[in-house]
Amino acid sequence: MRVAVVLATYNQELWLEKALWGYAAQTRKEFDVIIADDGSGPPTAELIARMRRETGLRISHVWHEHRGFGKWEIVNRAIASSDADYMIFSDGDCIPRNDFIERHIALAEPGRFLAGGYLKLPMNVSQRISIDDIRRGRVADLGYLWHKGYRPGHRALRLLRPLPVAGLLDMVTPTPSSWRGNNSSVWRDGLIAVNGFDNDMGYGSGDRAIGERLINLGYRSKRIRFRTAVLHLHHERPWRDNTEVARNEALIATRVWRDKETRARVGIAELAPLAHSSPYKTDSTA
Repeated sequence: MRVAVVLATYNQELWLEKALWGYAAQTRKEFDVIIADDGSGPPTAELIARMRRETGLRISHVWHEHRGFGKWEIVNRAIASSDADYMIFSDGDCIPRNDFIERHIALAEPGRFLAGGYLKLPMNVSQRISIDDIRRGRVADLGYLWHKGYRPGHRALRLLRPLPVAGLLDMVTPTPSSWRGNNSSVWRDGLIAVNGFDNDMGYGSGDRAIGERLINLGYRSKRIRFRTAVLHLHHERPWRDNTEVARNEALIATRVWRDKETRARVGIAELAPLAHSSPYKTDSTA
């Protein structure tokens, strides 16, 4: 089974570097990384070229010109660029625990998509995490995070490693197993069948929409909130538009839920050819 992880990013080089070192430290090594870049400038391309050399990761860089919030379109372009059998989705501001890929692959099932969880770190802790801490696997250790100033409370349960305990917590938690853009996975055939994400949807609920379409198509969700973990590094969201968020919620409530829509109207099949790829010169994909 060929596996690819898609990481969405936009002008967040410091966080993207930490995320990529998290993938370099994975216990399972056989996977590709696709950076879905919503129009970042030269520093992101330069970082990706350096990370190919330093980590040995197989990284491809899918880029389009920035025209406002365009995450879903560039993620669709990343999907279209891949021939992987199975695709894992996260963001370039999320550091995976070192068993993240291994567990997604082990828990994958036909006709299911996996819905994981995350721990949102405050800015002071996000900044204190070092590359060495990530490479050595300390970053997801509760004692380490406590020492850095993080007080997760009951969320600490999401970093428990024993599978029997984590699996039991996934069974009993009341949290819905909705698709999460920073920690979900599914077979690529399913993504193509629902036509991917909504290219024309702004910030807010675009990830939940694809999960609901997969369910309408016959897929079932599988909660892995406590069995996989990513650490979400802090950032502001200047692109958030509450009017757009409300519009997206209304779209899901009507077309996706009420009408049982199974295919995005403007998705992968509607992608126009790019006039050019990233104008920023980088090394070729490893």
